[in-house]
Amino acid sequence: MTQTSDNVTWLTQEAYNQLRAELEYLSGPARTEIAAKIAAAREEGDLRENGGYHAAKEEQGKQELRVRQLTQLLEHAKVGEAPAETGVVAPGMVVTIAFDGDPDDTLDFLLASREYASSDIETYSPQSPLGSGVNGKKVGEDAEYELPNGKKASVKILDAKPYSG
Repeated sequence: MTQTSDNVTWLTQEAYNQLRAELEYLSGPARTEIAAKIAAAREEGDLRENGGYHAAKEEQGKQELRVRQLTQLLEHAKVGEAPAETGVVAPGMVVTIAFDGDPDDTLDFLLASREYASSDIETYSPQSPLGSGVNGKKVGEDAEYELPNGKKASVKILDAKPYSG
């Protein structure tokens, strides 16, 4: 689980290992694969009209950007434990909220960096409007955050438990 604060990202050991493995793959085997694609496309002839070549170069650019992002993130990472179940919302927790005091209109989400987002649960950054509004609140408390249109919205914290994956 992650929390970004002043250029430091907190990660569980599991998240750190997962990101480190992705970096190693992208820095090694994936670079070799993309270089082979580019070389094969280059052999096809005129590079100005070679769609395969341009697609491979674009893929290479995206891959290198991800390598830089992961390198920077892991350089500033601090590995620690998952948050304790204290009833206080913190990064690394699955939070259940009710919108506008309506107990039937609820949302479960993981409060964590986008780097740790998964397909099983929606993820909100602690720096997002909703994330910063609920961070530090206790179960049962109301939290307020600003909507994109500048208006304020209110939610009630129903539950906050450490993310277990």
